[in-house]
Amino acid sequence: MIAALLAAAAVSATCDLERPSGEAGCTRAVVDRLPMNAIQVIGTHNSYKMAIAPNEFALIRAVNPKEADAIDYSHPPLPRQLDAGARQLELDIVYDPQVGLYANPLGYRSGQGKAPYDFAPLKLPGLKVLHEPSVDYRSVCPRFTDCLSDIRAWSKAHPGHVPILVILNLKEGGLSLPGATVAPRFDAAGMDAIDREIRSVFPEAALITPDQVQGRHATLREAAAAGAWPRLKAARGRVMFALDYPPDQVARYREQRRVLEGRVAFVNIDESSPAAGYITLNEPQTQRERIAAAVRAGLIVRTRADADTREARAGDTSRQTAAFASGAQYVSTDYMQPDARFGPYVARVPGGVAARLSPVEPPGR
Repeated sequence: MIAALLAAAAVSATCDLERPSGEAGCTRAVVDRLPMNAIQVIGTHNSYKMAIAPNEFALIRAVNPKEADAIDYSHPPLPRQLDAGARQLELDIVYDPQVGLYANPLGYRSGQGKAPYDFAPLKLPGLKVLHEPSVDYRSVCPRFTDCLSDIRAWSKAHPGHVPILVILNLKEGGLSLPGATVAPRFDAAGMDAIDREIRSVFPEAALITPDQVQGRHATLREAAAAGAWPRLKAARGRVMFALDYPPDQVARYREQRRVLEGRVAFVNIDESSPAAGYITLNEPQTQRERIAAAVRAGLIVRTRADADTREARAGDTSRQTAAFASGAQYVSTDYMQPDARFGPYVARVPGGVAARLSPVEPPGR
């Protein structure tokens, strides 16, 4: 512990924790003694999302201009985002137990199929990745296992990367429109499918799981408070999954477990829970103190630099500034690159590094 504290004290605020410079205070030996929750990186929100076809988007705008503005963003394929420095990705997954439920969406039919899209992956078994099953269905990796394979291949090719956080959102239900697709509820089999598909792509050694972090501690919350997260030396080249669920879905994923025994993913849960190791706090301006307290309690936190295209359209960096100052380890954006339609707005880690030391100190640093 003393060695870790001395190492942290020596790390420069401008040190790139992923690519140490070798200068005093920024050597690999010093940086690798830090716990993985001492970092701060940037990532993307709804990382899989492609732009809606123009003719289909015009139909949405005619009905709901505000909603159209909020979903008017897109991202390149996952490997390109990782190449650009994203170390957090977000995937929205839908359950497809009967197979093919999402292969003929309302938006495509309403647009008379004028904008081609390959629906073949949506006709194959497995969980699917999309934003909304009826009108915002285009994805850079329509099947969950395809997204996972992209991440795994990139990670293997870049073994020195800091831990990648993959946030998962479960989509259930759908639009209240005639002919709309309704995503089924994730039942026990659906929850198990999440873990099964992740483990079909990632071996245990490539993952950071709740059981690994909890170790011999009674709960995950106690382990996090004790600074039990892996050191960067051990965490490099590995991936962590977190389910950004509301309480009802969290309960279904945990079932009767006391913590998260045997599960692959951490869960978004109140800081007081025995299963607390990760939390989503997306409002860095109003939740600043709670974010900092969660980091000091040993939790990993995700927050957002921007949302619903508002900051990009206004050129407003105040939320971004608050996000990085909050200490949250993973800061999500839709604008790792500017959208020329809206202006120069972009979100990057201060100093232009891939990974820096978080300004809020977690246990064990």
